[in-house]
Amino acid sequence: MNNQPRSYKWELLVILWIAYFLNQGDRQIYNAVLPLIKADMRVSDVQLGMVATAFTLLYGVFVPLAGCLGDFVTKKWIVCLSLLTFSVGTLCTGLSTGILLLILFRSVATGVGEAFYYPAANSLIGQYHHKTRAQAMAVHQSSLYVGIVASSWIAGWVGETHGWRSTFYTFGSFGLLMAAVVAARLRNEHRDADIARPASEPVGPPVRLGEVLRSVLRTPTLYFLSLAFGGMVFVGVGYQTWMPTFLYEKFHLSVKDAALNSMLYHYIFAFIGVMVGGRVSDRLAARRPTIRMEMEYLGLLLGAPFIWLMGTSGNVTMVYVALAGFGFFRGLYDSNLFAALFDVIPQRYRSSATGLMLCCAFTVGATSPVLLGYVKERVNLSFGLSALAFVYLLGAALIFMATRVFFAKDYVREGTS
Repeated sequence: MNNQPRSYKWELLVILWIAYFLNQGDRQIYNAVLPLIKADMRVSDVQLGMVATAFTLLYGVFVPLAGCLGDFVTKKWIVCLSLLTFSVGTLCTGLSTGILLLILFRSVATGVGEAFYYPAANSLIGQYHHKTRAQAMAVHQSSLYVGIVASSWIAGWVGETHGWRSTFYTFGSFGLLMAAVVAARLRNEHRDADIARPASEPVGPPVRLGEVLRSVLRTPTLYFLSLAFGGMVFVGVGYQTWMPTFLYEKFHLSVKDAALNSMLYHYIFAFIGVMVGGRVSDRLAARRPTIRMEMEYLGLLLGAPFIWLMGTSGNVTMVYVALAGFGFFRGLYDSNLFAALFDVIPQRYRSSATGLMLCCAFTVGATSPVLLGYVKERVNLSFGLSALAFVYLLGAALIFMATRVFFAKDYVREGTS
């Protein structure tokens, strides 16, 4: 039985919003000060891309472990330990003196620490929010946008005025403070999978690993959603890593302005898209179960032309317009990213399913930064960024196919999970 006050589900969302802000902010500050790190350490574009690739790959490798752990261990402490670990890694990144230490602190400590946040946090939101699930997840997702934009500007400003190392010291310190807040305010629920279960539904025995894997891996829709998400992450990680450098080199913006403008227009409109998409899908889901899947493939399909324009335009104003369009349709996709997954996965297994989906996505997406670094050195960055549009089109086709062929069979009606 749920004995928590009605307001707790919103307090939970606020706490996790701030935690996710730091999660994404710590991830983006490296990209914002990339030109400063390159000049200070005298490393190549491929080496800089390798750091981001190692980060993303390690995130992808460890996130399924985090997802499975979230179905067995109290999620409060997973979120708290994640914040503590990636904040220490961020703090230590400022101490790096070469590419190996940069990979150790940035990719290993920060990447592995961040892997444990999202499955547990997202599962908590899904358990406390039932009728408001997509809206709550959309609000949580908006923290990604605000975190990336704000951290880009802050990192660029701190980097230009106090050096790139101070950026990592600042964000790491705030993360440690937030870990203490999470430890103090989140509820210590050992069986929180039962919180949102209807009173008429029996609690059932504890979840076993074999049971989780049998249920999750027999859901074809999961595979298509995961591959499409992999393409989206491939595009997103490549864009986030190299777009500040693209504006800095092609249009001769300052480090601070390039870091801010490369993210600002994209994420302002992504915020609009994610809020619109979450609201519309929650309203229509009861009478049109496929709406969340449809929002996803339309977001990828309609976002692709703007990605192409983003890389090919020779006018900085048109680049900003392209970033805005790309952002809005990315927001439509993001608004139903895990709400669509939860439509086909029973509630008891959602943390594990989230971890597996993130594993596939970030393992595929990990190759993007180093590949774009290679294309930048051998061809040019404009070509590399424009080509990302074709990855979006492939993702849209995969989700469209899953909607038409597998969704009806996999769909989990409320009250059966």
